[in-house]
Amino acid sequence: MTKLTARFAAPFAFAAILSGCAFATRPSIAELKGNPGRFQDKTISVEGVVTSAWDVPFVPLKTYQLDDGTGQVTVIAQEGDVPTRGARVKVKGRVNDVATLGGKSIGLHIRQSDVDYRR
Repeated sequence: MTKLTARFAAPFAFAAILSGCAFATRPSIAELKGNPGRFQDKTISVEGVVTSAWDVPFVPLKTYQLDDGTGQVTVIAQEGDVPTRGARVKVKGRVNDVATLGGKSIGLHIRQSDVDYRR
């Protein structure tokens, strides 16, 4: 009986850990800005509306602002097209900042690794 329990307990525990990690990677932008050190160099996903976008042809740096209703954050996209203003997107990427002064994050941004357009 213990072998049977152990056989099913390990996959169940693994699935529980993975699902817990999935919830931890979906902070609001307010949470992200309120405690940037917690998310520094971690991959997260946020969903919101693009409020402004900047894309110059032949320049590898493309940015846009994403608003989820709790705040705005800058997203840096190195590949692909930049979503247009008003587009609803889900962005996955790594959280970084330019510097930290006096405990305040300066230049907080998400370096985009994937973007999904929502309807």
